[in-house]
Amino acid sequence: MSEYDSLLTKIEARDAVVGIVGLGYVGLPLAMAFVEAGFEVLGFDVDPRVVEGLRAGRSHIGDVPSEAVGPAVDKGLLSATTDFARLADADAVVICVPTPLSKTEDPDLSFVMRATDSLTGVLRKGQLVVLESTTYPGTTRDLVTPALETSGLEAGVDFFIAFSPERVDPANPTWGIVNTPKIVGGLTASCHRLAVALYSDVIDRVVEVSSPEVAELAKILENTFRAVNIGLVNEMAVIADRLGIDVWEVIDAAATKPYGFMRFFPGPGLGGHCIPIDPLFLAWKMKTLQYRTRFIELAAEVNAEMPTYVIRRTAEALNSVRKPVNGSRVLVLGVAYKPDVNDTRESPALDIIDLLRQRGAEVEYHDPHVPELDLESGDLSSVELTAERLEAADLVLIATDHSAVDYEMVGRHASLVVDPRNAMGDAEKAVVYPIAGPPRNGSRAAPGAQTTTDD
Repeated sequence: MSEYDSLLTKIEARDAVVGIVGLGYVGLPLAMAFVEAGFEVLGFDVDPRVVEGLRAGRSHIGDVPSEAVGPAVDKGLLSATTDFARLADADAVVICVPTPLSKTEDPDLSFVMRATDSLTGVLRKGQLVVLESTTYPGTTRDLVTPALETSGLEAGVDFFIAFSPERVDPANPTWGIVNTPKIVGGLTASCHRLAVALYSDVIDRVVEVSSPEVAELAKILENTFRAVNIGLVNEMAVIADRLGIDVWEVIDAAATKPYGFMRFFPGPGLGGHCIPIDPLFLAWKMKTLQYRTRFIELAAEVNAEMPTYVIRRTAEALNSVRKPVNGSRVLVLGVAYKPDVNDTRESPALDIIDLLRQRGAEVEYHDPHVPELDLESGDLSSVELTAERLEAADLVLIATDHSAVDYEMVGRHASLVVDPRNAMGDAEKAVVYPIAGPPRNGSRAAPGAQTTTDD
């Protein structure tokens, strides 16, 4: 029996052991999906605290309850290790490690290549390797595959490789790992069929594409679409402000058109692990081909300027009550990159706090999901949200619209609020400065908290 036939038989019988490299917000939910489908899963992570917690049945990811992890560990379906050599026992290895940008906005593939190099040392015949980490087109074929082939094994013959981009939206109550369609592109026909077979046992719908490059570019297109349209609506918010128009009313009106329009919402900037970063992977790749991605670069520029715009809006609000930013007490509500998560990566709230402190403001923050912050301007700890603290603040700034925050209480006790998230409803007392347009004081109810930064 060939290596392909042997592995396919294992996958179809769900006898294959699935290895997951990286047990973060992508890897752990994926591991649990395989467990629930009946596979044995071996998870690897470099953080011993993560591994120790999982071995004890504790989850560190909000979307994965410990009540699900504990039984999986007890039944022997889920195990975790810091020993990469154990992945030689896996029949399929899925790489779910971060792909950030460097300080010069070049793709940082060090995590991917470190995982690849480690895997090369234990790679054996009959294994399937799938890269899920977001990256630029060509990474799977031109970087990962040649590195693995230094083991002496041939891709598509001795081992098999594919790319299948993660599609994870933390805290999304509707779309999760299983019901979100999964794109799969294999290096060869045999690689493709094995990867499709593996994910078809777990995911409701597998979307087959002709190559890893198509799958890689599709992922970047998804998030570039979001980034460009958010950049457009952020610029529209600035335009509406110059015209003295409520941008939220404009969006509501435009959205009544039943075709040719899709709602996007302005905010204080982009955050998270995907939307601010992924488009720049493509921009970098195209620079190597002497092509400038003007839409992508312009959208990134507009979105990056939004924290500074919010600071100008804050200064305008304080000036209206004859107070400078310098010396004012500002309470920031929410520092995570999106509502109801504890992830602060690329969060615009961090830039906003640093900018406020640079201008001399006395800043406190409240976030029920983020107890501590390590900032360039100095560490901070989350404070309790009380009526007394709201009344003592010169200004309250809503950077992230967590659902656990009592915005009615904010409206009753705060005197001045800057609300780029459109979280405030019918404010009883507070004068509310939206992201654009004139301030209001209970003049209309907001249509509901909106966010621009979820992945």
